[in-house]
Amino acid sequence: MADIPVRSEVVGVVTRIVAAAGTRVAEGDEVVILEAMKMELPVLAPAAGTVSAVLVKEGDQVAEGQALATLSR
Repeated sequence: MADIPVRSEVVGVVTRIVAAAGTRVAEGDEVVILEAMKMELPVLAPAAGTVSAVLVKEGDQVAEGQALATLSR
């Protein structure tokens, strides 16, 4: 099965990676925390699975719709 992307819904800066590669997550678990407009916004897992890759690092600027991590089931 194809990897499931975890995408940013806003333009922002990665402040914290919550779930590293290899971490099992449930649907709705926090994967990454972004800062946008002076607010911390969690990016949530769209499905249950294992984080197969984290595609960003703390301090990275990200675009709306950008894949931040991938999940495998």
